[in-house]
Amino acid sequence: MKTTKICPKCSSKDVIRVEGQFQGYGPGNNIKVGFISQVKPSKYICVNCGYIEEWIDDSGDLQKIKKSSV
Repeated sequence: MKTTKICPKCSSKDVIRVEGQFQGYGPGNNIKVGFISQVKPSKYICVNCGYIEEWIDDSGDLQKIKKSSV
C-alpha cells in the first residue's frame, strides 16, 4: 500500500498517508529507541474500507530501531 497506493484488501486507489506524530502523554504507536528517543511510524489508510498499514518511512529511523534492539 505504501508504494502502490492501492489497498490490498479492497483494491481501492483512495489511500492517504498520515504522518507519524509524537504524543504528549504515553508512547502511543511510537517505538522507543532510547531513553527519550522515539521513532514515529506513518499510517497509510484506505478511506474506502478503513484498512490501515503502518510503516517506518525514514531509513535512518530503521537503523535506530535496529541498534536499539541489539
